[in-house]
Amino acid sequence: MGDRILQVDKVDLGYGALKVVFGASLHVNRGELVGLVGGNGSGKSTILRAISGMIAPWSGHILFDGEAIKGARPHQMARKGLAHVPMGRQLFPNMTVRENLLLGAYLPEAKAARHENMAKVEALFPDLTRYAHAMAGQLSGGQQQMVAIARALMLGPKMLIMDEPSLGLSPLFVKEVMAAIRRVAETGLPILLVEQNVKQVLAVSHRVYVLENGRQVLDGPSEELQGHPMIRKAYLGL
Repeated sequence: MGDRILQVDKVDLGYGALKVVFGASLHVNRGELVGLVGGNGSGKSTILRAISGMIAPWSGHILFDGEAIKGARPHQMARKGLAHVPMGRQLFPNMTVRENLLLGAYLPEAKAARHENMAKVEALFPDLTRYAHAMAGQLSGGQQQMVAIARALMLGPKMLIMDEPSLGLSPLFVKEVMAAIRRVAETGLPILLVEQNVKQVLAVSHRVYVLENGRQVLDGPSEELQGHPMIRKAYLGL
């Protein structure tokens, strides 16, 4: 697991004149599921936006697959093999599940491999075949989140980044979505998972970074952090 697919090094990030992330550093190794957790407004989603090319860092460096990505736009990051599952799922409600999935294979390489990738996706998410022809807008929130993850996988990515996949879901669906994310990780695909649900992230990830008010305050193996006094008090209510 020593080979890094993503390296974020001392980045400052912000919007307009407002700085919201202060010198954040993190990395994801190949084959690793890494959590980035913290409360609302802690800067988690801002870091994801910088990684996927939606905003440019004020300072610091981001490397993806060994290459500096300064100035790369979202479509260029997708071409490099980065798939972003956005907050709020952002499906096309009046299109079928299958049509939504096929939209994920929009790059030429992904289009050529769409049948192979669809078979992989259906093996990971068996329920998708059952509601392949249902309108995406008719599905439950948890089912829609599964479709959003599966659509990202149709790109055939080198890495997946996910923004708050458990947001607005019932506890039962949160468990199901986290189990699905773990299944994806077990295929060897590296994942950076941004979440407020710290307990669930600690249960599925290899390592976790904790952000507070735009600053990195803690990081380490998930097993160790489960017993950390700050985590127990601030996030687990213990």
